[in-house]
Amino acid sequence: MIAILEARRAGLLGRSHWARNVVAGVIVGVVALPLAMAFAIASGAKPEQGLYTAIVAGLCVSLFGGSRVQIAGPTGAFIVILAGVTAKHGIDGLLLATLMAGVMLILLGAARFGNVIRFIPDPVIAGFTAGIGVIIWVGQWRDFFGLPAVGGEHFHQKLWGLLLALPHLHLPTTLLACASLAAAVYGPRLPGLKRVPGPLIAMVAATAAQQALKLDGVATLGSAFGGIPHGLPHLVWPRTDFEHLVTLLPAAFTIAMLGAIESLLSAVVADGVAGTRHDSNQELIGQGIANVLAPLFGGIAATGAIARTATSLRNGADSPIAGVVHSVTLMLVLILLAPLAARIPLCALAAILFVVAWNMSDARHCLRMARTAPRADVIILLITFALTVLVDLVVAVNIGVILALLQFLRRMSATVDVVRQDGEPLRAELRARGWPEPPPGLAVYSIEGPLFFGAVDNLERALRQVGRDTRMLVIRLERVPFMDFTGIQALQEALHKLQQDKVRVLLCGANQRVLRKLVRAELVRRDESPPRYFGDLGLALAACAAPPADDSAASRCAV
Repeated sequence: MIAILEARRAGLLGRSHWARNVVAGVIVGVVALPLAMAFAIASGAKPEQGLYTAIVAGLCVSLFGGSRVQIAGPTGAFIVILAGVTAKHGIDGLLLATLMAGVMLILLGAARFGNVIRFIPDPVIAGFTAGIGVIIWVGQWRDFFGLPAVGGEHFHQKLWGLLLALPHLHLPTTLLACASLAAAVYGPRLPGLKRVPGPLIAMVAATAAQQALKLDGVATLGSAFGGIPHGLPHLVWPRTDFEHLVTLLPAAFTIAMLGAIESLLSAVVADGVAGTRHDSNQELIGQGIANVLAPLFGGIAATGAIARTATSLRNGADSPIAGVVHSVTLMLVLILLAPLAARIPLCALAAILFVVAWNMSDARHCLRMARTAPRADVIILLITFALTVLVDLVVAVNIGVILALLQFLRRMSATVDVVRQDGEPLRAELRARGWPEPPPGLAVYSIEGPLFFGAVDNLERALRQVGRDTRMLVIRLERVPFMDFTGIQALQEALHKLQQDKVRVLLCGANQRVLRKLVRAELVRRDESPPRYFGDLGLALAACAAPPADDSAASRCAV
C-alpha cells in the first residue's frame, strides 16, 4: 500500500503525531542540506541539483513509497556511477539516464521483483559498499587538499596522479579541511551541540572561518559554481532520441539496480528500528516515480538514504509527515538562504564526504566478517571489493552474485546424500512393519535432500555401487523436498540402466509436489503394471515379496 494511505489507516496522520514528525523532518532537512550539495558536486553536477533532488525525490518517496518512514535523496552510493555518466555523457545524459532508471524501477515494482532484489548476499553488499567508500574517499582528495586536477580514466591511474600531486597541496585549504573533519566528527560531542548534526557543524564552522580569516586560494561554492540560484527549479524535459536512449541504457540499468538495492536496504533498516513492515514492491514504484520526476526539475538520481532515515527515526518520526517536512525545509532554505551558500568552502564538503565514505565502508563489519565468516564468503567479499574499486560497480555486483550462487550450489549439493539403508536400523524399521527380515536380494536407498542438478553426481555415484546380487531396489523419496528436470532425468537414466541389469526398481514416499513431477515426466504412470511407485516403504516391500506378474494388491496402493 502507498505509504501515506497506510499511515492514514494506521491513524498516524492525526494531530497528536504532527509535533514530533515536524521536528524530525526539520532536523533531517538540516542534515540533508550539506549532504545533498556534497553528493551533487561529487557526482559532477551543480550543488543546487542535489537540493532539487532531495526536495522532489524526498516528497515523492514519502507520498508514494512502500515505507512510511523512508527519507530519500541523493546518496553516496551513486557518486561513482553518476560521476562516470556525467563525465561521458554530460549533465543532460545524466538526467536522461536517471529518468530511464525511474521507469525501470516502476516496472520492477509492478512486476513484483521487490523481494527478489533483497536476496543479494551480505558479502556482496559489504564488498561493493566498502569499495564505493574507498572510491568516494580518494575522489575527494583534490578538494580536501586543494590539489590540481589529475588525469586518468581508471581508479589506479587517478590514485597515482593524486599521490604524485600531494606534495603540492594547498596548506590553508588542507588546514581548513582538517578542522572541518574534526568538527564533523567531534562537534556533536561538545556541550550544547549534541543534537546538532556533525555535517552542519562542519559546514557552518568552515564557512565562518573562511569569512573571518579570508584565506587566499580556498575554493568556495561561489568561486567554483557561481553560488546557488535563488528560487525553485523550472520544469525541463531532457533531450531524448533513440540513439541517446540506447547509449544510456546500461547506465540507467545500473542506476536502477543500485537504487533498488539501497532503497530496500534502507527500508529494512527502518523496519528494524521502527518496528514497521514495508511493502518492497510499492517502495520500488515510489522510488521510480521519484527518479522520473527529479530529473524533470534538474535533479539527479535518488534513493532511500539509510543515515537520514535513521536520523529521522531517532528524532521521533513515525509517519510520512517527516519526509514531507524534510522536503519543505530544504525548499525554504533554497528560497531564503541561497545567497549565503556561495561562501561555503569546497574543502568542508569534502570533509563531510570523508565521513560519509568511512560510514559507507563499514570497516568494522567487514573486519568482523573477515574474522568470523566462512572462507568462501570472505573471498567473495574481497573479490567484490577489488572489482568495485579497480573495474566497475556493475561488474563487481554481477560477479559477486554469481560467485555467491555458485558457492550456495556447492554447499547445497554437499548436503544432498544418497544413503544405502542396511544393518540394524533397517531391520528395526522392517520389524515395526511386520517384516522380521528383508526379502532376499533387496537393497534400500534413501535420497536425503533436494534432487537438483547440483546433486546428480551424488545419485549416480551411489547407484553405481548397487551390487550384482541385488534383484530388487527400493528408492525412498520421503526426504526429497523438490526435484528439478535435471534430477528427474538423472533418476530416469539410472532406472533405465538398472532395469537393463535385471534389477526391479521401486519408488516410494514422495510428497505430492515431487510425485506430480514424476508423473508429468512419465517416470511414474498411473496405469503402470506392475506399478513402480508406492505410498510408503511397507507397500513397496509387499510388492517386492509378490511375484512381478501378480502385483494386484500392491497396485491398488500405487499412484
